[in-house]
Amino acid sequence: MSELVHDFIFAAAHRTPHAPALAYGSKRLDYAALADVVKSSALALSGQCAPGERVAVFLEKRIENVAAMFGASAAGCVFVPVNPLLKPEQVAHILADCNVRVLVTSDERLAALVPVLAGCPGLRTVLATGLAGEHGLPAGVELAGWEAALAAAQGQATGGATEAAPRRIDADVAAILYTSGSTGKPKGVVLSHRNLVAGAHSVASYLGITAEDRILSVLPLSFDYGLSQLTCAFLAGASVVLMNHLFAKDIVSAVASQGITGLAAVPPLWSQLARLPWPQDCTLRYVTNSGGAMPGATLSALRAALPRVQVFLMYGLTEAFRSTYLPPEELERRPDSIGRAIPNAEVMVVRPDGTPCAAGEPGELVHRGALVSLGYWNDPAKTAERFRPAPGQDPALPLVEMAVWSGDTVRRDEEGFLYFVGRTDDLIKVSGYRISPTEIEELVYATGLVEEAVAFGVPHPELGQSVILLAVAPDTTAAALLKECQRRMPAYMVPAHIALRSDAFPRNPNGKIDRTALRSAFLE
Repeated sequence: MSELVHDFIFAAAHRTPHAPALAYGSKRLDYAALADVVKSSALALSGQCAPGERVAVFLEKRIENVAAMFGASAAGCVFVPVNPLLKPEQVAHILADCNVRVLVTSDERLAALVPVLAGCPGLRTVLATGLAGEHGLPAGVELAGWEAALAAAQGQATGGATEAAPRRIDADVAAILYTSGSTGKPKGVVLSHRNLVAGAHSVASYLGITAEDRILSVLPLSFDYGLSQLTCAFLAGASVVLMNHLFAKDIVSAVASQGITGLAAVPPLWSQLARLPWPQDCTLRYVTNSGGAMPGATLSALRAALPRVQVFLMYGLTEAFRSTYLPPEELERRPDSIGRAIPNAEVMVVRPDGTPCAAGEPGELVHRGALVSLGYWNDPAKTAERFRPAPGQDPALPLVEMAVWSGDTVRRDEEGFLYFVGRTDDLIKVSGYRISPTEIEELVYATGLVEEAVAFGVPHPELGQSVILLAVAPDTTAAALLKECQRRMPAYMVPAHIALRSDAFPRNPNGKIDRTALRSAFLE
């Protein structure tokens, strides 16, 4: 069994070197070629950062993205995939927060990042694909072309100048995935090799992924859900087709032209896909949903369009990678369930004091097991809030096992199946993206156009939730504020509705803005 996540690729290359591994556009790599490019990437990166240091990858889905992430892992470093939709200021926050040493990006993306890189004191090297010229980087930051760095590494390997990879074990940190909480800027969830390896084994087992599968990667690799498509495929020796789609119909076309057998998406995308015509001889074997509940009408339409395809409804949180799934054979009986715990995990429903809830009684979902991450990077306070002792432990145990207390309210039926009830905090979830209301408000305040701002989510039939922004702004217009939001925020964070007022917001007895009252007006 592989102990480190990059070992999946090397093991598959040893078993079946000529099996297809990765495709992007017209480029095709078998497992031998993928292993070679990961080794070259590792050698190139090992000269730029020490074991345990962070390598951020800010690219759209492409072969260089995969090579950089798994190459960083093979070099003993920690990879930090950055959502390609983020704005420069948000990227800079991530780079500074986890003290990134090396940034892998593209020439075009680097041009937009240059003004904010001075705020990333740990950054020492930028490797840019398609490098076309100088970019005026801050003092002390070196710039090189990614292709040139790989060519030099391959030359060293050919000349016998390779270095032994640093010794790492499965308890070491492999990756940091940034995700939003209900307050403040995104937090880095720290994942060990053990987390990623255990997660891949668990998910691949219940999906039944084999070397014959071809998986279409349409989700951002900065999502735990998107990254899971790669780790599960590489574990099984399956092949992955990377895709940066523009329209849902492009996905249907890719499934047909590429002989895709596995597809993962979030509810808003499934809502579009379910309405499209699918070929009767569709090659899909299974599809999965996470990032929010799939609406019943969407599920019915999808099953009608793809009657021979297994549909897996899943629930997960970045802090534990994946938590539950509903077997396809249970869809008829309980289409609104998030299922039961995945293999090698226990999911509990508990009261605030940690005692187990009775059947039908709402409580907080708590996840324990090998997939529980190592906490939030450099944030012991927030880690202590979310990662707490697992309920029901024997007090005689010398060490306490930590579990993830999800903040989600669920209930369990008599047969042990779980049903999502709601969140216990103010987190907004749009199209699978977790959004902090506070982060939205901070960006709105930074425009200088408002005196007060409140953001919250309301139910949306396709997106899960949509963002509402209320602001006290007597000297501007909603259109002007929307334009500033579009300039400062990724598309999924931009408010769907902006309402302005000239008088102050209502306050609760503690003098704080009464968010509950403001939000309730939009729920009636």
